[in-house]
Amino acid sequence: MKAAVVTGFKEPLEIRDVEAGRPGPGQVLVKIEASGLCHTDIHAAHGDWPVKPKLPLIPGHEGVGRVVELGEGVSELSVGDRVALPWLASACGRCRYCIAGTETYCVNPQYMGYTIDGGYAEYTVGYASHVVRVPDAVSSIDAAPITCAGVTTYAALKAASPQPAETVMVVGIGGLGHLGLQYGRVFGARTIAVDVEDAKLDLAEQLGADEIVDARGDQVARVAAVGGADIALVTVPSPRAMQAAHACLNPTGRLVLVGLPADNTLSIPVFETVLRGIQVMGSLVGTRNDLADCFALHAAGRTKVVTETRPLESVNECFDEVLAGTVPARLVFDFTA
Repeated sequence: MKAAVVTGFKEPLEIRDVEAGRPGPGQVLVKIEASGLCHTDIHAAHGDWPVKPKLPLIPGHEGVGRVVELGEGVSELSVGDRVALPWLASACGRCRYCIAGTETYCVNPQYMGYTIDGGYAEYTVGYASHVVRVPDAVSSIDAAPITCAGVTTYAALKAASPQPAETVMVVGIGGLGHLGLQYGRVFGARTIAVDVEDAKLDLAEQLGADEIVDARGDQVARVAAVGGADIALVTVPSPRAMQAAHACLNPTGRLVLVGLPADNTLSIPVFETVLRGIQVMGSLVGTRNDLADCFALHAAGRTKVVTETRPLESVNECFDEVLAGTVPARLVFDFTA
């Protein structure tokens, strides 16, 4: 099968003909139809984070396709089912976090496209317990970004408990942020979109943001002028953007972080955090239930996914586009073209 393979950190990915895996007990083999490009894939390929992925590695945790083979003991799925293969490839189901319904913090997880091979390939092996069925009303191209970008921002906002009279500020209107902005509206909150690119600010306006803030100016003053933010969802891996978002929060505001900077460090003022009752929260993707919710919302017409499709062979050029910030929202590798 054709696959994009990381052979060394910071080296260009290689398009190789590799043998497709076979599903073991509790696993399924999925023929991929679409696979989204998440910034995390670039971090994985570059070995940016303290915990390194396996090498060689096939990245990708936004794969969507049809089940073509069942492993031993799989009864909950059938050949032909269309499923998504999310970041959380599997969780133990027994630790206190899994039992409490917070499986993304499992103490013994597997991660798609990081600890096991992912969706940048014509076939991918997934765990039957953790793939998620995709409704007929959701296309594979749309489902791919929802599988990470969608569920990540949905779960992050849900964790911050937005109230109908509150304001959600989304920083970075890219692959994650353009969906996070829409989920803010789904939760009934007023929304502020923040970015530094004219095209992204235009996209935010098209998606119905109540306020548009160009962060190339005085972001804090501009957000204050429209009433401040109660929740700041920062989707970009920039400590500076996180600090600015913290400064925009009203008393009892919540700073929710999903972007992971390569330098792994954030400095925030303790005095203001304490006196204003600010909460700083991290949120890691979402559960299978959250992803099913996101698919249901999209099937009901509540969200719009902005994508551009690419062939897998252009993976290295696509990485460059994402790093340059020139992608409208989400790039998706189309395996059916």
